[in-house]
Amino acid sequence: MTNNDPRPPVAPGEPAPDFTLPAVDGKEPVSLADYRGKSPVFLGLLIGLWCPFCRRQIAKMGTNEARLKALGVETVGVVATEPENAQLYFKFRPTRLRLGADPELTTHRLYGLPKPAVTDEFMKQFEATRVNPFGEFPEPLPLPKTPEASAKLDGYKETDTDQGEMMRQFPQLKGHFLIDRDGTLIHVFQHYPWPEVIEALLAVSRDGHPSDNVEPR
Repeated sequence: MTNNDPRPPVAPGEPAPDFTLPAVDGKEPVSLADYRGKSPVFLGLLIGLWCPFCRRQIAKMGTNEARLKALGVETVGVVATEPENAQLYFKFRPTRLRLGADPELTTHRLYGLPKPAVTDEFMKQFEATRVNPFGEFPEPLPLPKTPEASAKLDGYKETDTDQGEMMRQFPQLKGHFLIDRDGTLIHVFQHYPWPEVIEALLAVSRDGHPSDNVEPR
């Protein structure tokens, strides 16, 4: 944890912090309280659209939304950008995902997601780490090169808004959470290995608790 983190991370068994955010689609605000007593929620807290991994996570969450809904699990995402910026992006890349806009990262702080200090040692490790999380690159690339490589694949053009949000948000961590229908946190996914996430979620019954009757796929 650093001084940027106002509270420790929320742990399984604790109440999931409530939030209400402007909806990216311009409709009713996105509120966690809307789901309490009705359904479990798979919640993804992402950063700005400048982050190529967040853009892909949003797409994958949207693709799998129907699979989770069939089990009674609703999917909610939070993207850390202004509603107008998100609306422009999703005008050309529609999603079924229920999305709230949180440019100030208030939900990230509520859930205790850390923002590491940018030290020389951190940057050395960041620059040395090579990734290919979605199998889209010919080979794993150093982290600093992934935004440009992903943008070329996507046809994505970075905006001034992206630049500003990247400067403010980096290196804020993301988080994914499974919350039961009573509003209690069941599981925390600190990273985003999608196959493992979907397997865990497909093992959730309609009341939001693990079920031996649901086979992972």
